[in-house]
Amino acid sequence: MTDVVDPHALPATAVTNLRDLGGRPTADGGTVARGVAFRSAELTSDGVPDDPVLTALGVRTVVDLRTAAEREARPERVPTGARLVELDVLADLPGNAAAQAATLLTRPAVLLETLDGMDVAEQMRATYRRLVSSPAALAGYATFARTVIDAQGTPVLFHCTAGKDRTGWAATVLLLAAGVDEDGATDEFLAVNPAVRATFAPLLAQLEAAGGDPALVSPFLEVREDYLRAALDTVEARFGSFDGYLADGLGLTPLEVEALRRTLRADA
Repeated sequence: MTDVVDPHALPATAVTNLRDLGGRPTADGGTVARGVAFRSAELTSDGVPDDPVLTALGVRTVVDLRTAAEREARPERVPTGARLVELDVLADLPGNAAAQAATLLTRPAVLLETLDGMDVAEQMRATYRRLVSSPAALAGYATFARTVIDAQGTPVLFHCTAGKDRTGWAATVLLLAAGVDEDGATDEFLAVNPAVRATFAPLLAQLEAAGGDPALVSPFLEVREDYLRAALDTVEARFGSFDGYLADGLGLTPLEVEALRRTLRADA
């Protein structure tokens, strides 16, 4: 059986989970533009500035969605010629497990202790609700949207640590703003799981060797449809609709919403 090739995955050496949001169909028969918005895991390898795949993308802006603690522990590297925008969308959740990823993912024993007795899946759903509603997240994603609108700033590459949660919601915002339906946005959201699981495989092996049960932490180390559903339900409950989220949550004007849509569309 031949493996299905993911047309959005890009095989860079210096960064994992690199993907182009472009190529997805919109609900009105259009297409998301390729080469405008890319997502990835953290950019911390010394090879990032000269990675040939990244160089070929021509990235002008890198948006780092990690916390200050994550950035301090694993400093950012950017492609040559790109500017850096730092947006801590979890700034008001300092004790949250997702916000401590840089520490937890390098210290398996601490990870097990932190997650002991916790409903990890519910913790993740709660994080996604906060990504929609917390002041830091609203401010951060508003700036992110305006960064994408800036014609001088694209192509944009955005990331967090693993490129799955904060980055996953950022990708969802862009795709829905472009006119992709929820099924299409969910497909992109879940498509990172193979890359994320490969990244975390060594950690899970260490946990198992230390006597831990990998099943206890797997909800923290992957994305699930109910995580995104928690975010989308929060959008509906708090803002009435995704359009309401853009206008009342992120504070985008009608002109900015239209500019975002046009920036992301191949057919605009």
